[in-house]
Amino acid sequence: MESIEREKHRSMGRKSLTLALCGGYFLVLLDVTVVNVALPSIGAGLGASSSGLAWVVDAYTVPLAALLLAAGAVGDRLGHRTVVLSGFIGFFVASVICAVAWAVPVLIAGRALQGVSAALMLPGTLALLSSAAPSDQARARVVGLWAAVGGCALPAGPFIGGLLVQGVGWRAVFWLNVPVILLALLPVLRPAQSAAGGRGERLGVGAGGRGERLGVGAGGRVDWLGAGVLAMTLGVLVTAIIERAPLLLLVAVVGAVVLRVVERRADPPLLTVSSPARWPLAAACGVAGLMNFCVLGSLFLLTQLFQDVHGLSPLIAGLLLLPGMLPLPLLGAPAGRLVHQIGAWRTSALGLGLAAVGFVGIAFSVGRPVYPMLLVALAVWGAGLGVLTPAIVTAAMRTVPSAPGIASGASNTARQTGGALGVALFAAIAGSAAASGFARHAMWLFAAGAVVFAAEAVFGAVYEGAPVPAGAPAQR
Repeated sequence: MESIEREKHRSMGRKSLTLALCGGYFLVLLDVTVVNVALPSIGAGLGASSSGLAWVVDAYTVPLAALLLAAGAVGDRLGHRTVVLSGFIGFFVASVICAVAWAVPVLIAGRALQGVSAALMLPGTLALLSSAAPSDQARARVVGLWAAVGGCALPAGPFIGGLLVQGVGWRAVFWLNVPVILLALLPVLRPAQSAAGGRGERLGVGAGGRGERLGVGAGGRVDWLGAGVLAMTLGVLVTAIIERAPLLLLVAVVGAVVLRVVERRADPPLLTVSSPARWPLAAACGVAGLMNFCVLGSLFLLTQLFQDVHGLSPLIAGLLLLPGMLPLPLLGAPAGRLVHQIGAWRTSALGLGLAAVGFVGIAFSVGRPVYPMLLVALAVWGAGLGVLTPAIVTAAMRTVPSAPGIASGASNTARQTGGALGVALFAAIAGSAAASGFARHAMWLFAAGAVVFAAEAVFGAVYEGAPVPAGAPAQR
């Protein structure tokens, strides 16, 4: 009887841990989109310029993109529970800073700390869930739940953001994180929840046990220098775009060269991929990066168009974006079946083609605006993204079948990097929402997104994705 009670207690502990870690993962992805609807209110409340609003978004995504690879390695070295706890606490502090920010620089600093904390949380949540599962079947269930929660975060962002901004004010977008983090901390703090079953908390270790991990060597070393150079280079590049500073572009190019040199000499480098996998993984990450480049850049403009140009409320603006966001979690399973039937790249091509058509519809309807046409265009756009996202992630994962953590880390880094650069470039080209040419510039950017997606669709239709043998040796 006592053993039954102990097992029931363990089961409840695992469930609370699962809810806590999925809640943290939800917040990480929610904060990518939830702030977009609040941007006009933030601009009015703090007197932020167009470049300042771009930094409110990119101050989060730049450190998230730059530190994801290193964060997985740090978790491998120190234990993912320790790193996730640090991320939770940092995210709590950062959210409070953002919520009480009295000036744009303070808000940007808080967002940057949120991004660093999110990078610490993201790889470790999945690692802890996997290690705490009592069986392979249970592990598959919790990983599926983790993915489903993440899929719900993106469509929830604009709606939750609009509801909070209209009902309470833009600061509520950040206060929302505080009770969720406090509730999530309790299950993660329990020592008994770490590394159940003695399996360890490794992330991205190859099936053959060769230790193909993200930026961590046999001795537990972490490529701190590479992570620092990557963060600096990406930050300088985003700054150069937002502030229209050609000299900083040159600095970013030099940083990229230095990063290449550092990574060739690092032991281990941030990313270790076998030679046959390099081009297929680069192709998948390139498409994933360009996807977020156009999508997050477009979301940045759409929320300002709806509110600043067309005078809609934050809630209505968030509701208008729902047709574009809802298909992402809804089409995950059908897209997976389609990948099995026709392949990851052909499925990606289909999703890219649909999204390109949606981009065309958005470009033609958002300026006037013609709301029925806009809603249909957003729905087609969202359907394309819903088909594309799982397909291109699968294409990346299949390039390194023995080390899924490597492919996942590379894909996530590419997507976050693309999103940061997209927001920066779209903001720089469109300019201030108060300017007379803002809507026209936005329409041209949406049309450019259609061209990019159409070109990628052609590439996906003809590219087969070179097969990579599971036992291919890892090289730098």
